[in-house]
Amino acid sequence: MNSHRDAPQTCQTVYVVDDDPGVRQMIARMVRSIGLQAEVCASVDEFLRAYDDERPGCLVLDIRMPGESGLALQERLVAKGAAVPIVFITGHGSIRASVQAMKLGAVDFLEKPFDDQALLDAIHKALATAAEQRRADARRMDAQTKLARLTPREREVLVLVVAGLANKQIAARLGTTEQTIKMHRGRVMAKTQADSLPDLVLLAQLAGVIPSPS
Repeated sequence: MNSHRDAPQTCQTVYVVDDDPGVRQMIARMVRSIGLQAEVCASVDEFLRAYDDERPGCLVLDIRMPGESGLALQERLVAKGAAVPIVFITGHGSIRASVQAMKLGAVDFLEKPFDDQALLDAIHKALATAAEQRRADARRMDAQTKLARLTPREREVLVLVVAGLANKQIAARLGTTEQTIKMHRGRVMAKTQADSLPDLVLLAQLAGVIPSPS
């Protein structure tokens, strides 16, 4: 496998997976020319050995290759929860394949021969998607860390508070006094560092305690 190692480790990585060495090298040169790191692989197996989900980036992936197909790899990544945005390239485009790829979250689907700028635009879009996913992951982990500070009783109170129940209603539901619920509520706000009820609701949504609005 050929890879470009000169760029800093913090540089975004574009994984290029295609069984055609000419296509791999052409895309790699294009990617490096705009200051990004390119990691080229000839097969799905080679990509899986090279892929590091700690390195921010995206995947430029051929649909048809010997062995496992690009669509099969996409399905595997989705099943594993690996949030790597994919730009598909193919010399054998079909409406069915493109629809399947886009339904599973592909950023774009380009047919060979593709315009260089079209590919670069798709890569930039994929990298922007990857950056947003990482920010969302960080917000979710922060919310989960804050909620982990709560006692089981405080967590019960939080769920009822974000459901819109008043202190008196929560006290009746939990078989305690309104004053005790006020105390628990204050501790919930302090431990989660929430400044308001909307803040607390958003935190609970991010942590998966309550569903986010569709």
